[in-house]
Amino acid sequence: MRPPKPGVRLLPNAITVLALCSGLSAVQYALAGRHALAVAAIVVAAALDAADGRIARRLDAASRTGAELDSLADAVSFGVAPALVLFVWGLDDYRAGWTIALVYVVCVVLRLARFNTLLDDPTRPMFSSEFFVGVASPAGALLALGPLVVWLQFGAGWWSSPLVIGAWTVLIAFLMISRVPTLSFKRVRVPQQWIMPLLLLIMLTAIVVVSYPLVALLIALVAYLAHMPYASWRYRWLSEHPETWGMPGRQRRAIRRARRRRPPLRRQVAGAAVRASAAVRGRGRGLRPRRRDGDRTGNPTGERTEDRPASGTGDRPPSDTAS
Repeated sequence: MRPPKPGVRLLPNAITVLALCSGLSAVQYALAGRHALAVAAIVVAAALDAADGRIARRLDAASRTGAELDSLADAVSFGVAPALVLFVWGLDDYRAGWTIALVYVVCVVLRLARFNTLLDDPTRPMFSSEFFVGVASPAGALLALGPLVVWLQFGAGWWSSPLVIGAWTVLIAFLMISRVPTLSFKRVRVPQQWIMPLLLLIMLTAIVVVSYPLVALLIALVAYLAHMPYASWRYRWLSEHPETWGMPGRQRRAIRRARRRRPPLRRQVAGAAVRASAAVRGRGRGLRPRRRDGDRTGNPTGERTEDRPASGTGDRPPSDTAS
């Protein structure tokens, strides 16, 4: 396969630079008091960040330089820019506001450094390519801007207090550096029968985004938070059954149903042991008398009566008086 032309190789890097410029523009909009445009600029940066990697893989134009440039652009667009936007909007008068902004930026940088390190880890299981470790930085930036989006849509409220903004920002920052698995939508495969319904859903989403952009963004943020328990369950199931990775979804669901119906081997072994013990006890009861009380059996010594010969049998020795 021939290597891509220089212009083709330049295209993903150009998109990354555009994402960087869009993220930095959010800071300028926030300083000018145009907070809606600041949120829109970071959304555009997230969309460009998702596009540059896909284009690089499609055109076979991925390079080490592009990967490093992408990490640096993400640190600015999804670390520095959201922190400054939140500080200018709601944390400027808060005593710990600047500290919270610094904590957020440091967590974003640590998350990106770990991401680059995991790319070169040969011990990672194959199925882990479907997941991110922690919340991805573009999603984290949009989640951190959640109170600002609610304020733009519904006005001032408890969500716009500095204490809530600071606590929410710190929470999202720690989710980014946590070990909580989240789905990597770059690896999502759509079945053939779901293509037409998905196209219809995309059309409806576009209508909602054009008509109610802030509401659509809030719905997307809530859906992302809601998917995290499912991602954790899926990661745990694949780690216990790595042989099912790569199978079609129908086969994977069939295996899951079959394992759910079949009782675990531990229960089977325990049940067999209980049945064997009951059988041994039953045989033992047949050899021993139920009561060993001398008053009831006529045997004051408590010995087994079946060991003695019965009276009137031929085993009794002859009497001396018999002649």
